[in-house]
Amino acid sequence: MRRLLVLSVLLLGALPLAATGLADPGHGGAKSKHHAKYTFTVTTTDNGSCGTPWATDVVKRTFRVKKNRDGSYSLTRRDRGRFTTLAGQSPGACDTTGRHGQTIRAGVTGRMGGFLRGKVTGGTFNPNATCTGPDCGFTDVFLTTFFGPGATFSCFENSPNCKFIFNYTAPGQELLFRHWQDKGKGAGTFLNERFHGDIADA
Repeated sequence: MRRLLVLSVLLLGALPLAATGLADPGHGGAKSKHHAKYTFTVTTTDNGSCGTPWATDVVKRTFRVKKNRDGSYSLTRRDRGRFTTLAGQSPGACDTTGRHGQTIRAGVTGRMGGFLRGKVTGGTFNPNATCTGPDCGFTDVFLTTFFGPGATFSCFENSPNCKFIFNYTAPGQELLFRHWQDKGKGAGTFLNERFHGDIADA
């Protein structure tokens, strides 16, 4: 989930991309060189299977950092919140494998949640770094702030070491489809992404 700045081939896919962002200062429990947790509130624009915006999300975003034996770090980003649809193509409209709709009207609301997990290499992890700007909850800003500009994230590279799953549910509201899932493994040329269902009224 990121704004117009796109950092990897993976983010050109259906993983939610943010067009705008507002974040509150992150906070968490115990922080050390081996394990830390940070939480932000983020407003982000979601892209669907067609690569076009279909909803605005407001999510609680938590980053968990864990040091690996080889000196790298596992980074897990968990999102949980609500979405409001924008008028246009439904998130599943360009799926070529299953049943889905084509369009969604503006103003449909629902809940979403999911995670993105990969490996951070390079840079130097500073568990006590602080971030006060409006984009602190976005993954690339988080990486630069807490690991430095030399860090790389496997989900932003050509790598098999990335996993993600996001679920969206919108009960009622006279919809044709009420649940959409975006899940996959790998990033860039290794990306294997699958969609299921839709949030659609036609």
